[in-house]
Amino acid sequence: MSQGRYIALLRGINVGGKNIIKMADLRASFEAMGFTEVETYIQSGNVVFSSKSLDKPKLVRTIEKTLSDAFGYRSRVVLVSSKELEAVVVQAPPGFGKQPTRYRYDVAFVKEPLRTEEALQQLTAKPGVDAVHAGEHALYFRRLIAKNAFSQLTRVTQLPLYQSITIRNWNTTTELAAMVSGEASSEINGGRRRRQTSHP
Repeated sequence: MSQGRYIALLRGINVGGKNIIKMADLRASFEAMGFTEVETYIQSGNVVFSSKSLDKPKLVRTIEKTLSDAFGYRSRVVLVSSKELEAVVVQAPPGFGKQPTRYRYDVAFVKEPLRTEEALQQLTAKPGVDAVHAGEHALYFRRLIAKNAFSQLTRVTQLPLYQSITIRNWNTTTELAAMVSGEASSEINGGRRRRQTSHP
C-alpha cells in the first residue's frame, strides 16, 4: 500500500512557557499513532511523517485528539501533504524571500475547511509596509522591517482568523519542503540544521 508524506504544523506549543512539549515526546506520540519516518524540525511544532492513510480530515482528528489527551492542551493542527507544501513554495509571489535584510517573510497556512480567499478578505495590509498574497494552500505575508511597527499584519493575532491559521517564516517553510522531499540541506542560515529524527 502506498504511503502519504505529510507535515503536521502544530499551533500554540512551546510559546511563552505554555504547552511545553519535548520533541522526543512528540515524535514518540506520532509513532504510537502508527506513523513512520517521523521527524521534527525546531521547537515550534513541525512534524514530518508518513502514513498509509490518505484521509486528511481523519488524520487531523486522530492527531488532535491524541495530542490533546497526551499533553493536556487543546491541540489544533494544520496538516499539509508533501504535494501541497511543494505547491506553497512554487506559488510564492515573485521575489518572495529574496530580500531578508529588508523584509520579513512569513507563510500563514490555513486550516481546512477555511479557504485562503476567505482568509484574505479578513486581512488589511498597510500600503508601503505590508503585502499579502493568497496561494492555493497558504497566505504569503511580507513586511518592511524598517516600518514593522506600522504593519497591520502583526495584528493578525487579534483576529478570529488567527484560530484557523498557523504561521511559519519562509526559511522554515522551505526547509520543511526540503525535508519532506528528502533533499534537506545539512545547514540552514549558517548554522546546523535542527532536524530531529526518531531512532528505533
